[in-house]
Amino acid sequence: MLKKRSVSLSGHATSVALEPAFWAVLDQVAAAAGLSQAGLMKRIDERRGRTPLASACRLPAQARASRRRPVFRRTGVRRLTAARVGASSGPEGVTWPMKN
Repeated sequence: MLKKRSVSLSGHATSVALEPAFWAVLDQVAAAAGLSQAGLMKRIDERRGRTPLASACRLPAQARASRRRPVFRRTGVRRLTAARVGASSGPEGVTWPMKN
């Protein structure tokens, strides 16, 4: 089941629906970057390009979770990275979390 959170981005109210597990990891990403939940959402929004917001939110959550334990083993499934969805890439092809 998806959980919605509301946030104001660029002066517009919007909501993002993600699975609770993604929200839990995003909360950890925000804390590690010294940001509020809204601050992290703003940072993701600023860097997502044309990627849908929910998808852009899943990328840093997946990146953090995959550093802790492998998500995909050699199954032929390609890892989704920021570079593959058209965002500029940083180390390991992941753009988040970014510091000021």
